[in-house]
Amino acid sequence: MKKQVLYRIFFYVLGLLILALGLTLNTKAGLGVSPIISVSYSVSQIFTLNFGDTTMFLYCVFVLVQLILHAIQWKQHPETNQRLVLLMDVLQIPLSLVFTRFLNLFGAFFPDLSAGAAGWSDRFPLRLVVLLLAILFTGVGAAMSLSMRIVPNPGDGIVQTLSDCVHRSVGFTKNCFDLCNITLTILLGLLLTGHLVGVGLGTVLAVIGVGRVIALFQHLAGRKIALFSGMAA
Repeated sequence: MKKQVLYRIFFYVLGLLILALGLTLNTKAGLGVSPIISVSYSVSQIFTLNFGDTTMFLYCVFVLVQLILHAIQWKQHPETNQRLVLLMDVLQIPLSLVFTRFLNLFGAFFPDLSAGAAGWSDRFPLRLVVLLLAILFTGVGAAMSLSMRIVPNPGDGIVQTLSDCVHRSVGFTKNCFDLCNITLTILLGLLLTGHLVGVGLGTVLAVIGVGRVIALFQHLAGRKIALFSGMAA
């Protein structure tokens, strides 16, 4: 049993590292970032702030919203295990702190491919390859960390909480949440700079591709990882 717990923690941490790598590469391609980080990325670019720090702030907002929504749910369903739900919400904050530090670490290591580019088509083949790798890593990392069912990433946690509150599927809720993030990012860019910041081809491909990668990974390897870590029934 102890070995299985260690395997779960290993795959969970590895998944988070791969996810952080994917999100970082997404920003470095310069073709538009994933919807879940588009708001924090645009804010960091517009106001010249640290991307990891702005993402940490956004994640804290996600956790706060989860706490409020869960408090409302507890009044409606007092039989819910409140302590466990609260613990899972609160633990997302230290998780976010560690996760965003890895975003900064990877961000300092990889060069920005859009820096000095004459236009969006400059070095496009290389940037497209990096973007596709980013989508692959993001999907695989998310699938691995979610499969271990430990502490959810705040981006996943807020979607699950909203899904529970509106009684709609996670997939539908995720699409709506992504659309809200993209809309807010577009508004921030147009109102504060007069042009789009962080939204582009990569945003569209991320919306389509990340979910497909998660589904494919879970189909091909998800059950094997679950068996290896003792998660399967």
